[in-house]
Amino acid sequence: MGTSPTREEPLGRSGGRAEPAIPNDNAAHASLPARPRDRVLRAACVAVPPLWSALGVRHAAGTLRHYLRGTGRPYRVDARALLAVPAVREDVDLRLREWREAARVLGEPGAYAADSGWRGVLITRRAREGGSADWWLALRGAQYRISGTVRVHEDGSVVSDYRFQVHKSWNFDRGESEFGVPFTPFARLHETGLAREFTVVGEVDGLVDCADAEGPRESRPRGGLLVDTPASEG
Repeated sequence: MGTSPTREEPLGRSGGRAEPAIPNDNAAHASLPARPRDRVLRAACVAVPPLWSALGVRHAAGTLRHYLRGTGRPYRVDARALLAVPAVREDVDLRLREWREAARVLGEPGAYAADSGWRGVLITRRAREGGSADWWLALRGAQYRISGTVRVHEDGSVVSDYRFQVHKSWNFDRGESEFGVPFTPFARLHETGLAREFTVVGEVDGLVDCADAEGPRESRPRGGLLVDTPASEG
């Protein structure tokens, strides 16, 4: 295999952001006085995570519980489970196809660094739309990044080794709403110190994309690695 040509930036980097964090306009933590209605709302919210856990939406239960605990520490989620959500998987597959196409355009065998940069993906609550009620309640959307190496072999085959990372600035944005439910009262829990915004993080390494076939994929263990293959395989 030949030596890779020098490149100014990794494959697939165009269009991705350098940093994942997205700021909001909420007031600083514990900067506002708590009102009785804020305390009543927090008390009502505390009852929600156990209910969600009983209903099987454990990711949503975990993030809301962490918000109410008010530590502000980063919260780690199961990145592999998030990657299995069809809407997320589809977006990642698009980036992997871009890597393969860009590597082939270079016209010679070699190993090329690849990096999508940080990209946003929305998650709906409807499974038929590729979403997940659990992850919709937990995140609504997130930033992800895939980075790794694309290898073009002498026979023209392309294999990508990559890492999937997720990041979410978890908060309730003032002025926004969902299905008629305003977020401002929930944002006040952070602003009054009754809860605290935090960062969601997660990653899964050792992923391998070695199939040029189009269509949905899933990561399966193979030889100690998670290999992305068409979902219909096996």
